[in-house]
Amino acid sequence: MYHFISGYTAKVAGTEVGVTEPQATFSPCFGGPFLVWHPMKYAGLLAEKMQRHRSNVWLVNTGWSGGAHGVGKRMKLSLTRAIIDAIHTGQIAKSPTVPDPVFGISVVTECPGVPREVLRPRDAWGDKSAHDTTARKLAGLFQANFRQYEERVAREVKEAGPRA
Repeated sequence: MYHFISGYTAKVAGTEVGVTEPQATFSPCFGGPFLVWHPMKYAGLLAEKMQRHRSNVWLVNTGWSGGAHGVGKRMKLSLTRAIIDAIHTGQIAKSPTVPDPVFGISVVTECPGVPREVLRPRDAWGDKSAHDTTARKLAGLFQANFRQYEERVAREVKEAGPRA
């Protein structure tokens, strides 16, 4: 619910006019301009449907990997497809996971056709210190963005956000 309410994405050079390097952006429920109700209402509806249908939700990096702008690269479409294929077949649900130390989410460590270092963002960066700094900066952006929703969300939703 936290990540759905946050609606994080990034504007990436080549896909957005005037963007020369990736820029974090947030749109509640990935559709902010179209929302009539508070994002928590939509998150609650999503959670209810997920529980009723016993659905899994996967956050898939379709953006940047391997380093900051000028070092890393856009995620290869073939890798994104392999991840989506593993979701559809149920294979990814059987994969081992580790907790991300900053965001707290469970990160899959094995997926057919995807190098392990791509699955664990820190492992894809040559400069681990730069990754850690960037991850903490992004966590701060998440936290700052989410403050506008905190008063109307349950404690457990708020606590599902980044820890750094």
